[in-house]
Amino acid sequence: MPSDYDKGAYPEPPRQTPVVDKQTSLPNPALILSKLFYYSVDLPVTTFREAIDSIRDKNRAVYYHQKFRRVPDLTECHKGDYVCYYEAEMQWRRDYKIDQEIVKVIQERMRACQQREGASYQQNCTKEIEQFNEVTRNFQSRYEDLGAYASARKCLMKQKERMMAEAQAQSA
Repeated sequence: MPSDYDKGAYPEPPRQTPVVDKQTSLPNPALILSKLFYYSVDLPVTTFREAIDSIRDKNRAVYYHQKFRRVPDLTECHKGDYVCYYEAEMQWRRDYKIDQEIVKVIQERMRACQQREGASYQQNCTKEIEQFNEVTRNFQSRYEDLGAYASARKCLMKQKERMMAEAQAQSA
């Protein structure tokens, strides 16, 4: 600032916050209650929660890397072995979900290529389109016509019927 600055020429604007007019020497009861609540309830609960969360973070199993051992297929189960049937069914359901996700990923890749290439996607995305067609063909050959209540047993019977039809076609 220049040395010849005149405060009287440019007065400071009035403050927007009013001056506290304290009329009593007693403390504010709302302030006392809020501090009491903070130190008696909020602080202990928050500290306890942070301690529990830190313990959980150390012992957390990574859910997306859960590995299941491969179990025998339905064809390998002995007659009356219901535990084996159940495990084979659960394995089939996991495989079904994995196959669905594979189809989704390949489809996303194909759509991204189509979006990126625009009108000339048929020329430039042939690899993605062929891969998508192959994956959907394989998925449909395995899971098509199983219905809403698909199971490992139904899928196995469908595979058996398909193999029998292929054998008849070759022999005829």
